[in-house]
Amino acid sequence: MENHNILIEVKKKAEEWLNSPIDEASKTAIRDMLANNETELIESFYRDLEFGTGGLRGIMGVGTNRMNIYTLGMATQGLCNYLLDQFSDRKEISVAVAHDCRNNSPLFAEITAQICIANGIKAYLFDGLRPTPELSFAIRQLGCQSGVVITASHNPKEYNGYKAYWEDGAQIINPHDVNIINEVKKIKSIGDVKFDGDKEKIITLGEEMDKLYLDEVVRQSINPELIAANPDIKIVYTPIHGTGVELVPRALKLMGFTSIYNVPEQDVVDGNFPTVISPNPEESAALDMALKKADEVGADLVMASDPDADRVGIAIRDDQGKLMLVNGHQTASLLSYYLLSQWSERGKLTGKEYIVKTIVTTELIADMARHYKVPYWDVLTGFKFIADIIRKNEDKMTFIGGGEESYGFMIGDFVRDKDAVASCAILAELAAWARSRGKSMYDIIMEMYLKFSCYQESLINVVRKGKSGAEEIQQMMADFRAYPPEKLNGSPVVTIRDYLEQVSTDCVSGAKTSIDLPKSNVLQFLLKDGSKVSVRPSGTEPKIKFYFSVYDQLDNRDDYKQVKGKLEERIEAIKRELKLI
Repeated sequence: MENHNILIEVKKKAEEWLNSPIDEASKTAIRDMLANNETELIESFYRDLEFGTGGLRGIMGVGTNRMNIYTLGMATQGLCNYLLDQFSDRKEISVAVAHDCRNNSPLFAEITAQICIANGIKAYLFDGLRPTPELSFAIRQLGCQSGVVITASHNPKEYNGYKAYWEDGAQIINPHDVNIINEVKKIKSIGDVKFDGDKEKIITLGEEMDKLYLDEVVRQSINPELIAANPDIKIVYTPIHGTGVELVPRALKLMGFTSIYNVPEQDVVDGNFPTVISPNPEESAALDMALKKADEVGADLVMASDPDADRVGIAIRDDQGKLMLVNGHQTASLLSYYLLSQWSERGKLTGKEYIVKTIVTTELIADMARHYKVPYWDVLTGFKFIADIIRKNEDKMTFIGGGEESYGFMIGDFVRDKDAVASCAILAELAAWARSRGKSMYDIIMEMYLKFSCYQESLINVVRKGKSGAEEIQQMMADFRAYPPEKLNGSPVVTIRDYLEQVSTDCVSGAKTSIDLPKSNVLQFLLKDGSKVSVRPSGTEPKIKFYFSVYDQLDNRDDYKQVKGKLEERIEAIKRELKLI
């Protein structure tokens, strides 16, 4: 009965689209679904795309649950209506627009700008693909009230997306995100969207903005003299067909590095990502070609950015001289350690500096912050929440850096979103710093573990696609709330943090305390032995994520592999108890 009702509803939506002013190709696709493919019809129309942690994101195609010029158009019209209301006292409202390398991204970006123009809003549009962090920078540089970047980040090739930004250069958060969605919902038909903006009125952004942005990237350097003394560190960089292709190598050269090697096949801008299964630097296969190049040239450091150049994955040489992939927790820890230690050594810590991490990112960063007596914030997943902390501390404290386990990091506050361009620049400087001390980047990881604690993290993504998958994920979260584990791997659960209910429960005393963070569908289980298990549905992909973090003391570097093995065994035991393996 439920499927019958759903089918009635989606057919009604499909018919509404057929009777709206959409193009003939879209109408043909809808008629084909109505006649021949009920499953695809349901998937395409059973819901409307909504803003999540990454904005609007979905598979490209026809329908209300797909990324196309019409869903994008309604989102943009809703954004424009909201801007016109929020900034009604301004003589001029402006929006900056950028796009990545994906199929349809240039078209989507131009249509976004045209709709802004049609609504009387000034529109700036980059003359080609650009990294997402540069869009964030441009908003503040130009004094815009909002910005949009067309990207689906590291998602597979069939996806595209739409990230909306506010005047501070950060992704939109509550209440603006909810209010914009409400404005979108007020649009009753595609015909309500003003698509007819004059292209000639769009203002083009190009090299001048690139230079301003790169100047700020280089300004983040802490030890330029160490680069000058070690300019020949061999670096392999790949944009994986994406937007970092021009600006990351330029940034590295401006920093002073002279031995930068590319992967020619992956410098080709292509939304089909022909050399990889997935353009995600979190996945080892995405770095295969770069690792091969690194062995050919004897590189010390490999870096790969995702399609919109806000995330970076790296590889370094281990103690045997072999290339090893560094996970997101380790990369964020390396950057945090370098920034904190060097700010300390240079006497730049006055008590008014701070760092930020997300609640699922390694506690090693918190250990470092406490060591250097630097305040830190834990925030929900998503750099918009890091940016929110920066906004709240504006003119009172100085943001050093912050990051998350999913390969994103932000250095300084000139950009208000994760930034692979700046991260690559400072990671390369870190390599120069390590060499100046007679060490490798692997040695720096060991130094962190010996100085603080040895942490081991792991992540399992359980993919559940489509409507039935979304329902299954919600049921899994409901079951964890109703029947939380009492112990895992023999260690009692001592605290349960429910970020949806905004309550932390002491499992021993039963005492409850409030969590001062926005509501989010996340659960965390803290064990007596210091282990941490976090569970949350992804806001951008059809999956539920399980994060595991354990640690132990490391007193001798020679014991590292033994300690690491024990920590991995603890994680595997927890996974087995949760029936994830």
